[in-house]
Amino acid sequence: MNITKLILVLICSAVLAGCASSNSGAVYKRGEARQVQTVKMGTVESVRTVKLEGTKSPVGTVGGAAVGGIAGSTIGGGRGSAIATVIGAIVGGIAGSAVEEGVTRSDGLEITIKLDSGGMIAVVQEADVQFKPGDRVRLLESGGTTRVTL
Repeated sequence: MNITKLILVLICSAVLAGCASSNSGAVYKRGEARQVQTVKMGTVESVRTVKLEGTKSPVGTVGGAAVGGIAGSTIGGGRGSAIATVIGAIVGGIAGSAVEEGVTRSDGLEITIKLDSGGMIAVVQEADVQFKPGDRVRLLESGGTTRVTL
């Protein structure tokens, strides 16, 4: 019975980790559809590889604590089982948080752009499109979000 619970918790944790949002220039949230965006043009000056940190939500911590608590409860009996359950939940919560952050971490690009208007800006987004110095790019701006596209 405890193995079934453990498997169920692991599956739920994996599904929720897959729901992490994207920082890609090609991904839009549903609410961004049909919204006006300001378009600026420019030329890529430089590109630098960066890391985008992973999600740090309660999902990984709670999922890990549940798994750790269930695993700990199978150890010993009586007071020993209760102590193992608490220790398992604490260790599981810490591990679950670390796993979530690691799974949702991604590669990114810091793209420095010389705007046609003369200004210079930098935008960081997921590294799903490769940019190189000299590329002509469009910057799409809306509601505090800026995307760089070829």
